[in-house]
Parts: sequence; C-alpha cells; structure tokens
Amino acid sequence: MEIHMAKKDIAMQVLQQVVKLPVVKVDREKFLVEKFSKELGHKNLNKLIEQGPATMLPKVTLDRVAKACINENVLLASGASILAGLPGGIAMAITIPTDVAQFYGFSLKLAQEIGYIYGFDDLWSSREELSEEAQKTLLLYLGVMLGVDGAGALLRFSGVIVTKKMINVVNKKAFTKTIWYPVLEKVLKVFGVNLTKGGLTKGLGIVVPILGGLISGGLTFATMKTMGERLQKELSKLVNYSEVQYQEDVETIRKEVEIIEGE
Repeated sequence: MEIHMAKKDIAMQVLQQVVKLPVVKVDREKFLVEKFSKELGHKNLNKLIEQGPATMLPKVTLDRVAKACINENVLLASGASILAGLPGGIAMAITIPTDVAQFYGFSLKLAQEIGYIYGFDDLWSSREELSEEAQKTLLLYLGVMLGVDGAGALLRFSGVIVTKKMINVVNKKAFTKTIWYPVLEKVLKVFGVNLTKGGLTKGLGIVVPILGGLISGGLTFATMKTMGERLQKELSKLVNYSEVQYQEDVETIRKEVEIIEGE
C-alpha cells in the first residue's frame, strides 16, 4: 500500500508540474474558431463557443477534425526539442527527465483539444490555474489514454453532454461520490507506475522509457498516436449519446469500482 501511495503521490506531483508548461494550456475559444470557422462560417461562431461543435456538426466531421488534431500534435511532439526554461525547475522537482515532461505536456494538450471537439467545457476558466474539477478531468483524459479500465465510461459520465441527459436518471452527486475516487486513484497508480518504472502502458504494448535523454521521434509518434486515438474513440461515443450507452457506462463504472475495492 505504501508503494502504491508513493506512486500516486509522484503522479499527482508530476501532473501539477506538467500543467504549468505553456504548451499545455489550450484556449478553447481560439481552438474551436480555428478548427471550425470554415465549416460553420463567422455567423455561427458565437453559437459554436457557447454550445460546442458537437451540437452543430455531424459525427463524421467531428471525428475527422479530431483525427487531424492527433496527427498534428504527434508530429509536433515527435519533432520538438527539449523545452527550455521550464517553470520551477520542473525536471528536478519531479525527478523525471525533461523529455518525459514534454511528452506528457503534449499528450495533455492533445487531450484537451479532443475534449473540446466533443463538447467539454473550458478547463482554464481562471486562465492561471486549474480547478479541482478540471484536474479530475485531465486525470480522466490521461486515464483513457493510458488504457485504464473504467476511465472512458467515467469521463463520458462526467461530460457536459451526459450530465444534461441523466439528471432524472440517477442522483449524480451521490453516485459520483461513490465511484469517482476509486477510478481516479487507479489512474494515478497506473500513471505513477509508468513514471517510476518506465513500464508498459496498460493496454498499449509500447514502452514509454525514462532514459534521461530524448524520447525518439518514432517512439513518441507511435505512443502518442495510440493514446490519442484511444481517447478520440471513447469521446466520439458522446455524439448521439443514447440511454443504452449511458446505462452501459454506469454498469461499467460500477463493475470497475467493485474490482478496485476488491483488490
């Protein structure tokens, strides 16, 4: 248990430091206008910002834009050099190399962009720091990307679109209190294991090594692309989200919590 707690503590410390990287902050309004202004025209931009593209465009368009974002970010991350001037001596503070911090920085940037495409709210309302709720969302993004069981279902459950559909179905507050933390703790544990041992990412089959040098462009490309595609696939299910899918997600979360609590 102490080992697991140490890994989770490291993971949380890493997350709190990595989000300080300038590349991580995605301006939702600017991003959506850039990606969808040609599709919707300038007359619809206010509606785009207020309601999100998922309420205005078909799934095929959203999926196409999301996959293009994955390719763009993977190429950026693969070709990027070590980020200089990291805040607060990040590499020393979190005891991982700068290239690993950079890798997760680009991964979280990509995660936000995919989230905004499929209807999630702006995580940076204060523009300076993340709220507790925003940190949880980022953790769930990361959990889905790392293949943590139940993370995709919980992310959809907590999403803006889902929330509007389930008000009369379940007591969201009570249910969330029961299932939120076990899954989040599992995400932190898996993330911590990857950071401390450079082990296999669950369900990914690709090693993200901590080498103290640059992660090779090829490995970054393969790993981040797989992570991004996993998140895109899960969030794409929010388009035309049905009562059947909702019930499946609730059952998935319940079963995963039972497994976690039984370990």
